[in-house]
Order: sequence, then structure tokens, then C-alpha cells
Amino acid sequence: MLRSRTRRRQPLRTTTAIATVCFSVLALLSACSSDTGPRSAAAQAQPTVVIIGDSLSTGHGTSPAEAWPNLVENDPGFQQFQATIVNAAHDGSGYVSVGENGSTFGSQVDTAVTDKTRLVLFFGSENDMGTGPGETEAAAARAFASVKSRAPRADILVVGPPSYTSTPEAERLDIRDQDKAAALKAGAEFVDPIDLGWIMDDAADLIGPDGDHPSAAGQHYLQATMEALIGARIQQASPGNTPLAG
Repeated sequence: MLRSRTRRRQPLRTTTAIATVCFSVLALLSACSSDTGPRSAAAQAQPTVVIIGDSLSTGHGTSPAEAWPNLVENDPGFQQFQATIVNAAHDGSGYVSVGENGSTFGSQVDTAVTDKTRLVLFFGSENDMGTGPGETEAAAARAFASVKSRAPRADILVVGPPSYTSTPEAERLDIRDQDKAAALKAGAEFVDPIDLGWIMDDAADLIGPDGDHPSAAGQHYLQATMEALIGARIQQASPGNTPLAG
């Protein structure tokens, strides 16, 4: 009787074992599938920050490795944001001014900004000094519109040209004002280094021998300043927070 029952139950045990293995495989596949999803979502959530600028952002006078965008990206304190920084800046560029490799701020946007971009930071430019009335504002407006077209969810942060003295030239102030006007009309945020006194109090240390470009100390100054601006905006743009205008 016991042996007979054992023989009758053998197929059942075999079937049960097969079912158990199948369920285990399905559970494993399901786990792999569900595990892949969050990782993909997390990868997509990693913010990309694009820097649009001139020689103040390329490391001119020091080196590309010492340029403030590179210093920001490689700062352990900034890496908590898991952000990628794309430095599109070129020497001599501006909203109107044509710089190295035929670059303008507008062409930098066209080259570097995609629908994955989360923040676009414009910095400068004094290279636009001497342009015609309203020319810089119009070019800036086009650049900001291009960002919105290419990356509708991206925030735009516009940092005007700095001054190394408390009595900047009228042309510099005019460019600052045109940048600001275009930014505000586009719903972007504007930061004014002249009004905030960036560099002015320590220009001898922060500006290199050419009197125009940041020294190594100046690049670290810009790193700390820009990192605070970028980090705050990445945090505000995180899920559950209200995105900034732009």
C-alpha cells in the first residue's frame, strides 16, 4: 500500500517539481524585468547641464582641466547629483560675437542642447560689447527660444558678463542690460555678477596676468559660485519639487 501510493504520487511530485522550477524562473525573469525598469528610469533622471559661454568657461589662461565647468563636474560634493556637464563654450563667442570655430552662443545651443538637457547655463559675454543697439538682446532671445524648442523641460539660467571693477564701462552695462531683458522676456532666471560684485574685491588674485581671464584661483572661485547656482536648481527640479521658470 505504501509503495503503491509512492508510485502513484511520483508523477505528482515530478509535476510539482517542474512547476516549482517554472515559477522560480518566472519569478527570476520578473525580478530582472522589474529591476531593469527602475535603473533605466534612474538613468533617464540623471540631469544633463549644458554650459554656453566664452573663454571665461573654457579654461583659457589656465587649462581645460582647470576650467570651472570641469572642476564642478569632478567635485565630490557635486557628484551627489549624478549630473553630467556638457561644456559647449568656445573662446571669443557671444550671443552676437563669432568666436573660435565660428561659434556663437546660439550655435552652441544648436550643437549641445537636446531633449535630455535639464539645465542650460549661459555665461557672458563681454565679447558682444560694441554691437549695434538691441542686437545682442535679439540674438539672446533667439538662443533662448532655441533652447525651449530643443529641450522644452529644461530650465534656463542666464549669467551676465562680470566686471572686475565697481565702475564698469557703459558698453558692458549695456550688454548686461540687454542680456537681462531677453532673459526676463523668455521667462528665464537672470543672475548679475556686476550687481553681486563677483571677483571685484579680489581681482588681483582671481584674474590672471592678461588681466582678463581667471587664474587658477579664479577658476576655483567660479567653480564654487556656479556650483551653488547649478546645484540649487537641480534640487528644485527634482521629482516632487516645483520646476523653475524657463
